[in-house]
Amino acid sequence: MPLLDLASTPALRDIPTLVALAVIGAVASGINAVAGGGSLLSFPALVAFGVPPLEANATNALALWPGSISGGIGFLNKLEKTKRALYVMILPSAIGGAAGAALLTVTSERAFRLVVPVLVLGATLLLALQPRIRRWSGKEHARLPLGWSLALQLAISVYGGYFGAGMGILMLAVLGLFIDGTIHELNAVKTWLGLLINLVASIFFLGKGLIVIWPGLALMIGAIAGGYYSARLSQRVDAEKLRKGIVVLGFAMSAWFAIDVIRG
Repeated sequence: MPLLDLASTPALRDIPTLVALAVIGAVASGINAVAGGGSLLSFPALVAFGVPPLEANATNALALWPGSISGGIGFLNKLEKTKRALYVMILPSAIGGAAGAALLTVTSERAFRLVVPVLVLGATLLLALQPRIRRWSGKEHARLPLGWSLALQLAISVYGGYFGAGMGILMLAVLGLFIDGTIHELNAVKTWLGLLINLVASIFFLGKGLIVIWPGLALMIGAIAGGYYSARLSQRVDAEKLRKGIVVLGFAMSAWFAIDVIRG
């Protein structure tokens, strides 16, 4: 099946629309670098511009992926002590990402519209609880057995392949129960596993024709630019205030999607 090009719809190929999506992509990528939760901006934006929710979710996953690479490169020096844990988590992450993407492709547009408010609300709650999760994952706990850690990572990866927003926060909590390391070392593993999950899911979405080409390209170009400048941005922006702002936006977006479902 060829790439699904809904950009034949005039509203999805207008220059102002594409420029707006590029700007949103840059901002979302920067948000991901500073506080997380960028998809709570970019996914609703695609829907607002007329992309159906299911295709918007797939397009968003692919478009924001390149912007995360710079973050992964920036964390390479933090993998020295955690490489083994990263390698152990690769297989369940890849399998889970593929399974989540496959599940999305067999979900009807109507069914996905019904679960979107719940998914957005769940991701928003995870972002709201992020500081507590980080503090908790950084504390000393009894380490989970390897089998449990792999099973939890598999489940998180399925969610990541299906929707993705908030996946990193869940991973951080699980990795804190499996790896002895600092929060930066946990973040390094989380970032690279997230890249893998999104890559596997994006390849699956491409093969199934769920990517909306022109809006996706615009968002991707913006995300690459945002990822490039995110290092500077992270030093100038108050991450806590930004996180709270995205939480407010997330609650508003979940309400908006819920109202849309109620209206039919």
